[in-house]
Amino acid sequence: MKLLKPEVATAPAIEDTTPFAERVMALNADPYLMVADTDLRLISVFDDLRYDRSDLDMLCAPMRDRALRRLKPMRFAQKSGTVIENRAEDIRIHMPKFRALGASPFDALRDTDQRPQDYVLLTPTQTAARIIEGHDPDPAMDLLEALVARHPVNLLRIFDFLDSSPRHEAFKKPLGYLVHVQRQAITKEPLKTRRALR
Repeated sequence: MKLLKPEVATAPAIEDTTPFAERVMALNADPYLMVADTDLRLISVFDDLRYDRSDLDMLCAPMRDRALRRLKPMRFAQKSGTVIENRAEDIRIHMPKFRALGASPFDALRDTDQRPQDYVLLTPTQTAARIIEGHDPDPAMDLLEALVARHPVNLLRIFDFLDSSPRHEAFKKPLGYLVHVQRQAITKEPLKTRRALR
């Protein structure tokens, strides 16, 4: 008796029509990546658990590689040293250019030509600086609290670069609270044993 193999219907490939703003949230499943702000389109890459205020603040090659590996299934490819691009959807993810060692995290995106549909890939400290610049204090504090609980920030460096503008002055006192939240977070899992990408 001859056994017949059942026919397996194969569906034609269907292009994913889910908006990228929803698909990018899948990055949050990776402990080293975080969509930290959907309005400003900020993606943070975990850097380290503890910092010195003079630590270098830049995306190192393993941090960039981690992000690129997670973005490739979303049809992103490296376009240049500072841009990852999905040409089909006309979306770019910008990475800041390297600046002088003592450069302010508030200047990380100074020369970046970010279009409304584009995202930026930043260190947690650069992400925090951008959140401070881009939001009023109350919503910014909610975003910063979520950020430091998952991706610790060099808060001393942020404090050193806050100027006397009303926007920056509004964050000087709340930074002490964020230091507390961050200290608590790094003493527990999942952060306690996480290692930097090197």
